[in-house]
Amino acid sequence: MKFFIDTANLDQIREAQALGVLDGVTTNPSLMAKEGITGKNNILKHYVDICTIVEGDVSAEVVSTDFEGMVKEGEELVELHDQIVVKVPMIKDGVKALKYFSDKGIRTNCTLVFSVGQALLAAKAGATYVSPFIGRLDDISTDGLNLIAEIRHIYDNYAFDTQILAASVRHTMHIVDCAKLGADVITGPLSAIEGLLKHPLTDIGLAKFLADYQKGNK
Repeated sequence: MKFFIDTANLDQIREAQALGVLDGVTTNPSLMAKEGITGKNNILKHYVDICTIVEGDVSAEVVSTDFEGMVKEGEELVELHDQIVVKVPMIKDGVKALKYFSDKGIRTNCTLVFSVGQALLAAKAGATYVSPFIGRLDDISTDGLNLIAEIRHIYDNYAFDTQILAASVRHTMHIVDCAKLGADVITGPLSAIEGLLKHPLTDIGLAKFLADYQKGNK
């Protein structure tokens, strides 16, 4: 399973990259705004800055909601760097744009997916990634992990190449559960990824080893 970090914070991206397990980055307008990145030119430059840190795919989101606007933005984004993946919303014109980009050999990430039907349409249109938002489904008392399982089942039925990118991952167990269900990618905060490192028995064992070492070297 691939690990993406969902942020526009360059320090966090560098830290995840240094850990040696990072496969890519996802961003969106909200994450850009959170880092104070505003204005088209600044946002485009920030995407390039991210691409210089990581080796994998970097999802860059269009903000237009009409077909022509999405196509224009997407073509501009992919010119920035060969790691850029165009992030397109799951709306009617978004599906049309997915098909257009797919036919042109441009990689895409279909975002804001909340149902199996939406995921099926994205795959049919040739999306490279589909991003079901499991955390946001959990927020409204719906089983986000079940959506991952259902999409996996349907994609396997028809051998779709579209990768399941579990998005809106909130914590470490989301990552573990998505791995069990066969998600191709997870994207979440650095804290969720680093949480996989932690276990109390590891801490206890290391403390004991070090204490024994100190006793034997006095």
